[in-house]
Amino acid sequence: MIQRIQTIYLLIVTILAVTCMSLPIGAFVENSSISDLFNLYISRADGVKDYAPWALFVIQLLSALISFVAIFLFKKRIIQMRFSVFNIILNVGYYISAIAFVFMLKGDTESFTMNWPICLPLINIILSWLAIRAIGKDEMLVKAYDRLR
Repeated sequence: MIQRIQTIYLLIVTILAVTCMSLPIGAFVENSSISDLFNLYISRADGVKDYAPWALFVIQLLSALISFVAIFLFKKRIIQMRFSVFNIILNVGYYISAIAFVFMLKGDTESFTMNWPICLPLINIILSWLAIRAIGKDEMLVKAYDRLR
């Protein structure tokens, strides 16, 4: 059952989580200098890296690992669904912690601008939900076949 549609969904979630880990999610603007916010660090305009937001990186790393492991749990569909639910919770927690880090690190900067990779966890939430639905349909199909035997 590894060739099912939920495998594609979970693989895309893994790829998007790794992509979100490696790209800047925003920038702080302060007196015409720009500091990029990555999931692991803040790259200041003078080249100094501050590793304050490392928790965002850990959350995305866990999300990528959980969705990748869930691909290979195709024989244990209930556990696969639980992993996908936990992945959704992690991505919601990512947004909560990202908002907290932006407010904590903003300090005296003028503004914060978001980059497009900040929407990737939202796409992960949607794809994980679609994977849960597909896994549920497979579970119902297997139970129906078991009743016929």
